[in-house]
Parts: sequence; structure tokens; C-alpha cells
Amino acid sequence: MHPDLPTIRAAVLAWYDAYARDLPWRRPGTSAWAVLVSEVMLQQTPVVRVEPAWRAWLTRWPTPADLAAARPAEVLRAWDRLGYPRRALRLQECARVIAVEHGGTVPDDEEALLALPGIGQYTAAAVAAFAHGRRAVVLDTNVRRVLARALEGRALPAPSLGRAERERAADHLPRDRATSVRWNVGLMELGALVCTARAPRCAQCPLRETCGWLRAGRPADEHAARRRTQAWHGTDRQVRGRIMAHLRARPLTEWATAAELLAAGSHGADPGALPDPGQPARALASLVADGLVAAGTDARSGWYRLP
Repeated sequence: MHPDLPTIRAAVLAWYDAYARDLPWRRPGTSAWAVLVSEVMLQQTPVVRVEPAWRAWLTRWPTPADLAAARPAEVLRAWDRLGYPRRALRLQECARVIAVEHGGTVPDDEEALLALPGIGQYTAAAVAAFAHGRRAVVLDTNVRRVLARALEGRALPAPSLGRAERERAADHLPRDRATSVRWNVGLMELGALVCTARAPRCAQCPLRETCGWLRAGRPADEHAARRRTQAWHGTDRQVRGRIMAHLRARPLTEWATAAELLAAGSHGADPGALPDPGQPARALASLVADGLVAAGTDARSGWYRLP
């Protein structure tokens, strides 16, 4: 065990008790389904955008069976601008499996959670811990960053999560179930609010006296050259988003022409005048391939709408 681990644990738990945000999915009595929905929505999306969407979603579809019965077009419209709309359809697939194979109850076992559509290792561990109070190794980017800095003296963790890092995190996890849950969420909150990636507030950090990274003089990120930055402006993702936004704004049963959607994807410009003239058509084709847009057949050939 790391020599500073008991001190670090105590500091994180005390800080969380004092400074944790009052997020609705953390409140006692929140259903496991509501926690699962929050975890899926929070993937690569900030809390400020997720919270109102989460509330509206749970009002409309409070159980897995409710979401399972919804029309995919309604699900995609409700997802709105949370990003990566495939997550919405995967969440609906997940709801169907929970409703049919688990009697509408979200499993509490990580292995069973991992078997659900769209549920990866992080989400399975988070739902097991935060919805069911299970002892689980919950490793999101915030947790990984705090552990890398405080216990290993590194600026940031490696770009990809490896087995050795997971095993170290498991060694750090308190044995007591309730304490392990608070440790996980405390690390997550500390990374989100204080030990941030770009501008850490070290003077306000409860670990400032024991942090290995601070002791080492805040060395630079050794993996900087390996990290990829995700562009947005001018990408196919941006064009896909424009097409989806256009379809969400239309009546769900109405069809749109290909020309209309290509113009929406090119932001009103002539697609032929773009640096990449084939981009809008490529984006539309990829949305159809992903099941996010339905293409008409026969008399409706060349027309599109949400599925």
C-alpha cells in the first residue's frame, strides 16, 4: 500500500462530505435505472447539459419498459444535443434487454451489467457502485487523473487504461463497501472540480500536502505526444450533427429530401462549393448506416426522416 494512502483517503472523504455537488442522481432513493441513464448521458457531456435532459428523460421514461416501448425518433429527439446520438439508441436497446431479460430491474452484478448493450467497463462499475452500493473499481478520466497525480506523481495518466493501472486502482480501493463507494465518487468529484486536467486548483486541493505530483514539482505530461485532440469544426461529426438537428426540428412523421439535408449539413452553403464537396453526402450516408436516419424506399426513395 502507498505510504500516504490512509491520509489521502481520509482527506478525499472529508472533502467530498463538505464540497460535493448536490446532483439529483446522487440523492437517496434514486432508482438504479435513473443512475444508469445519468452515467450514459454523462459520457463526454458536461453536467450542466445533462441535468435538465436527465430530468426530462426520467419524467417521460421513468422505467426501462417505458423507454423500450418508445419510438426511436422520439428517443433521438429527446436526446437533442447531448452528443453521440448512437448512445441514445444503445440506451434504448439496453432498456429492452433489462425489461425482457431482467424483469425491468437493472442488474447489480458487474458481469451482468457488462452484457447489456452499450454498457462498457466503466459504466458497469459505476452503476454497480452508485446504484447498488457494490464495491467496484470505478475509473473515469477524473479518477484516473487524481490517482496518477496524488499517488504516482504523474501529470496525467496514460492515454489508454491498462491492466496494471486497473490493478493499482483496485489495491487502493477501501475494503468496506460503503467507504469504497464514497471513495470512488469523492475522487471523481475532486477531479471534476479541483484536480482538473488543464488548470488544477492545487492551492484548494485537500491533497496538496501529500500529492506526489506537487512534491515532484508538477512535471510535464510524459504522454503529451501520444494524445490526440478531437477536432470538431469542419469534421464529419459536425455535419452529422447539423443534419440530425434539422431532422429533430421537423415533425417526426414528415420526410425530408436529400437536397434539403445536404444543404442543412453544409450550413446552407452549396455542398459543391465546400472544401470537401462529398462531405454532406458522406455524413448522411453514415447516419443511415448507423440507424440514426431512416431512408425511404420505392416511392420514398431519396427521402429521409428519423427512424
